[in-house]
Amino acid sequence: MPRETNAAKRARAIEVCERLNRRYGPVECFLDHASPFRLVIAVLLSAQTTDAQVNKVTPELFRRWPTPEALAQATPAEVGEVIKSLGFYKTKAKHAVECAQMLVADYGGEVPADMKELVKLPGVGRKTANIVLNVGYGIVEGIAVDTHVNRIAHRLMLSPKTHAKEPLKTEQDLLKILPREYWSQVNHQWISFGREICDARSPRCDVCPLADLCPSVRV
Repeated sequence: MPRETNAAKRARAIEVCERLNRRYGPVECFLDHASPFRLVIAVLLSAQTTDAQVNKVTPELFRRWPTPEALAQATPAEVGEVIKSLGFYKTKAKHAVECAQMLVADYGGEVPADMKELVKLPGVGRKTANIVLNVGYGIVEGIAVDTHVNRIAHRLMLSPKTHAKEPLKTEQDLLKILPREYWSQVNHQWISFGREICDARSPRCDVCPLADLCPSVRV
């Protein structure tokens, strides 16, 4: 099979986005939130846990500690009791409290709308920061690469196999081939597609709307 040119890969990636946009349209954030603060905590909690599981614990979490100032006064043990149904809940509880404390101490209780500042917060990496900027502030600086986006990018061979376990490199690969106007919807639309069609264990290639664009298609 001849090596795909960068121009051909770019055209294929754009067509992927166009088709998924027609299929799903604008997709709302899957995590319940009412402010950038609640969003950053919810995304922090969502690592290696489903959004549905996070949405089950955040109502009680934010009932008890509705603001950064309130959560900054909690102990990790107290927060852990509320979120203990989540994976790695002890570490997440510690990060949530430390994140709130830093927001209060360094940012006046406000979530910064800046990538460099966001990734300074405990438990916040580039993926979380991308989601907070995009969803919370309407700022698009990159693409949040979670497990769904990473899997789909590599099944579509839009990122080299050597980057399969490095989401940050996968993000950079996608940013290079996708025009900026497509970045904002990739995360949520690709998650929807991953859940509906491109499942991790049993992809439904026989009904996939991207089958003709996918080098990994299984029919």
